[in-house]
Amino acid sequence: VDKSGKIIDSYYSPVIEKITGYPPSYFDGDKNTWSKIVHPEDLPDLRTRNKKIFIEKQKEARTEYRIIHKDGSIKFIRSAVTLNFLDNDLIRVDGVLMDVTEMKKAEMELMKIQKLESIGVLAGGIAHDFNNILTAILGNISLARLMVKDNEKIAGRLFEAEKACLRAKDLTQQLLTFSKGGTPVKKATSLSEMLKEATTFLLRGSNVKARFDIPQNIWLVDADEGLLAQVINNLVINAKQAMPQGGELNIRAFNYFYDGHSDLPLKRGKYVCFQVEDQGVGIDEKSLQKIFDPYFTTKKTGSGLGLAVTFSIIKKHNGHITARSKVGKGTTFSVYLPASEKSLQAEKQQTENFAPLKGKVLLMDDEEVIREIGTEMLSSFGLRVEVAKNGKEAIEKFKKEMQNSNPFDLVILDLTIPGGMGGKETIKVLQKVNQEIKAIVSSGYSNDPVMANYKSYGFKGVVIKPYRMADMYSTLKEVLKDGQLN
Repeated sequence: VDKSGKIIDSYYSPVIEKITGYPPSYFDGDKNTWSKIVHPEDLPDLRTRNKKIFIEKQKEARTEYRIIHKDGSIKFIRSAVTLNFLDNDLIRVDGVLMDVTEMKKAEMELMKIQKLESIGVLAGGIAHDFNNILTAILGNISLARLMVKDNEKIAGRLFEAEKACLRAKDLTQQLLTFSKGGTPVKKATSLSEMLKEATTFLLRGSNVKARFDIPQNIWLVDADEGLLAQVINNLVINAKQAMPQGGELNIRAFNYFYDGHSDLPLKRGKYVCFQVEDQGVGIDEKSLQKIFDPYFTTKKTGSGLGLAVTFSIIKKHNGHITARSKVGKGTTFSVYLPASEKSLQAEKQQTENFAPLKGKVLLMDDEEVIREIGTEMLSSFGLRVEVAKNGKEAIEKFKKEMQNSNPFDLVILDLTIPGGMGGKETIKVLQKVNQEIKAIVSSGYSNDPVMANYKSYGFKGVVIKPYRMADMYSTLKEVLKDGQLN
């Protein structure tokens, strides 16, 4: 540059084209050309900083800003400038540019993760408290159904209220999935019913129509109902959003035996495959390779987490998900889940008749309302019940009854006690007192590893909050086997 600051000669490395999309010749001789590609929001600040650098005659300066690439994409640039002076006059400016876009994206993703972790802690706490409330509601509904079992009209209303509570339970399950991830708590599940109910509900009031092709002999799957519901919801919502002008959504399911002769990353065995096929805008081949990546999205709004979470859930079920698409034609997601060898216990509207049980039970829970409703439930089964509000109290009562030769036949322990000893810690102490102890763990944190692998922690059974009388009774029967505790 000359003394007036006018550019006399300039040189741009060929690498500049890789960073900006423009060849070196595009920038030659005109100091304003670079300003044209700087992001409009960053340009005023960049000019102010550059002016300060020249006025103060700083020898070195570093700055970061955004530019608009020739293809329209936004790039993050880090520049390092060295000013060369002779007799206090600027004679040359040397600059180095670095494309730090990927690094910036990584930083932003880390910030997102940290933000999600913070929100996740809050979500987990909300879900835990909400599940305790739902447990009290469901318990009272179950008891009320017993009282009005001869009145079909009232019993029917209570049955519908019970189903509404179970839908609320699914919402808290999604909060817990968002909060923790965790290991699925699996049971034999009817995929057919879940697909039909979720799809019908999600498409209600929209211009998208569902068509189901699900045979009656479809196998059951071993799945965590809450997590599987989230998978179905994500796929159906994606399909619906891909058809803003309306269209047909095809939901198919079929039994599938994998013999190991294809490229599916599955173990040999029986699976159920379900497919969600839309007639939407489709996904290009490049984007299709990234759709399960966290934070990747082709939408203008959204976190880009839906399909990443879906992929994670399916993987935790030892299954697999694939996607195929054609731009302008639509997209098909195929989900493979291991088939269950168990039979499904059909849900019935009529009030259950619970065969009497015998024995003495210690129920530990920090919530008074759950201790009260739990006592009524267990007493209605014919059991004698004592309660404790935390692990310390439970241990004291358990030891006392052992010393009095009147031991508890079964303990039901809440996994998490805020500010106190929870079920995981309590069972360790109780096992030292009585190695033959029969214990059930209960919690609203259904994704906790203890809930999924309860036997490894010394428990004989698990009951997930919120639970109905039928859920508690079923767990008791499974633990007791012969229907008696003593």
